[in-house]
Amino acid sequence: MAVPHDSSSETSYLLPPNKEDWEGHGIPDFVYGQKELVQEGIQWPRDAPSLPDTLPLSRFDLALCSAWRQRMELGLFRYCLGKLQTRTLPGAVGFVAQLNVERGVQRRRPQNIQSVRQPFDPEQFNFNRIRPGEILFRLHREPGLPGTLQQEEILVVINVSPLEWGHVLLVPEPSRGLPQRLLPAALRAGLEAVLLSSHPGFRVGFNSLGGLASVNHLHLHGYYLAHRLPVEGAPSKPLDPEGHLHLLQAVPAPGFLYYTSGQGPDLEALISRVCRATDYLTDHEIAHNLFVTRGAPPGKTSPSSALTGVRVILWVRKSSFGIKEGEAFNVALCELAGHLPIKTSQDFSSLTEAAALALIQDCLLSSAQAEAVRAALVALTTQEEQ
Repeated sequence: MAVPHDSSSETSYLLPPNKEDWEGHGIPDFVYGQKELVQEGIQWPRDAPSLPDTLPLSRFDLALCSAWRQRMELGLFRYCLGKLQTRTLPGAVGFVAQLNVERGVQRRRPQNIQSVRQPFDPEQFNFNRIRPGEILFRLHREPGLPGTLQQEEILVVINVSPLEWGHVLLVPEPSRGLPQRLLPAALRAGLEAVLLSSHPGFRVGFNSLGGLASVNHLHLHGYYLAHRLPVEGAPSKPLDPEGHLHLLQAVPAPGFLYYTSGQGPDLEALISRVCRATDYLTDHEIAHNLFVTRGAPPGKTSPSSALTGVRVILWVRKSSFGIKEGEAFNVALCELAGHLPIKTSQDFSSLTEAAALALIQDCLLSSAQAEAVRAALVALTTQEEQ
């Protein structure tokens, strides 16, 4: 994705020219207010699947992309990410496949995870050990925003093995040593990052332990993908009387859909519902993945539906610890949403929709297990409504 140079908005987020000065550079704050959380009016261009270079970018996009690009130029990543070969797999789903050989080969080996509830281990790799230059900035909410009383330090850090352009990690208060368990402040930061971006393809996600999180230190992923994904407009049916919880249909895997078209109390209510669900899953050793994207309201929608709000999709799945080396891709947050980073040229060329669906289906819970989880999450949602 091409990013215009804008010296007025980039300067404070760039590293000093001399590497010796990085240590004392300090972490710049990205301070934002209510007006920058754009809920409506962000849409895909009608005439192209990807974004034109002339599409206006928000202050958040400019800060993130300029700082990220500089770190790439300085060699702080494990590999140089060029333009990735991309193709849409023929079929009804609309999988977006990308060839990313370097990530498959050079990414950090996953930690030895044995439980969805595994405690943080300071002896293992964690985000307190990263190089100073890997931190882009700190997200900081202006006083007066809902949830500001629970203000936490959210670092925006490069993912040194990027999936796509602008791939970052949102890391809440790394010094606290929080395990990889979703917390309200972390989800709030992820939702607000999506709303701060004017790019319809900026998405945020979370992998639980057992859901292919490779580091047991609380973090979310954020990245740009200049393609529509099936989950943005897939139809759904309500699971509770008030319509707060929906079952997402006609996508790679059935998922639980939460949606908001507002800010303030509406957004805070969604955060509460989602985190109650993920707390239940974690407490019951059920692995899960979560994806945040601009999307259409629940109901009978279509892939071309307007992006009028934010969709949060939660998938439950079998626990999987470690990476399956022989597979075309590993199933985590982006694959369940329909974005498939492929490890080899052969698999990229030959992968079919049927083969991709089979890999994903193999990671899901049995029908009986899925139905039990569904009943539990509906009960949780209903209790909150009473």
